[in-house]
Amino acid sequence: MRIKELKMTNQFLTIAHSGTHEFEIKKSKFIANVKRVNNEAEAKLFIEEISATHKKANHNCFAYLIGENDNIQRESDNGEPSGTAGVPILEVLKNNQLHDTIIVVTRYFGGIKLGAGGLIRAYSNSASQVIESVGIVEKLLQTQVVLTVVYSLNDKLQYYLKENGFQISKVDYGSEVKITTAALTSELENFKTNITNLLAGKVNIKTKDERYFEVPYHK
Repeated sequence: MRIKELKMTNQFLTIAHSGTHEFEIKKSKFIANVKRVNNEAEAKLFIEEISATHKKANHNCFAYLIGENDNIQRESDNGEPSGTAGVPILEVLKNNQLHDTIIVVTRYFGGIKLGAGGLIRAYSNSASQVIESVGIVEKLLQTQVVLTVVYSLNDKLQYYLKENGFQISKVDYGSEVKITTAALTSELENFKTNITNLLAGKVNIKTKDERYFEVPYHK
């Protein structure tokens, strides 16, 4: 079952950080490496690096998804029977809805054949386990907002922001109070309306830059 659908333009999932996970099955060693990539050139370079590190391995299979709508999808069995390595890795990425992510699974053959079904399970499990080991984050597109109020409304506004999970990044005390926070871009208009209603219109709202914030994600 896939996790909840996310719109890439406002929020999306990716790995928390790069990592490696290793396990053995029937004397074959599987080493999975995962990394964030911004473009296909980075993905190809990562494959080259892993292949050079494990140049004595029997196989360095991979899959990656890149682009706002996963425009670039690639997978390779790298000598394993067709459909037994690259596709299972790719399916793990898709099922976890990870974006801009590559996984390379290296196999050192142990002398015991696993069969097509065994290979599919091994590569799928290897990809799943490396993702679990590094964790998943949700990247949220937020817009920075500067709220300006008179001093008598400062406590009320800050209390509302903190109680509703909005992080206050800066407070400037001058002739009035300027509070810098951020709201989900997709919810920006609702945020502005709620703040305006809360303070009976006695607030100046200015929007600034958009950027992605990362928060831990749990299925």
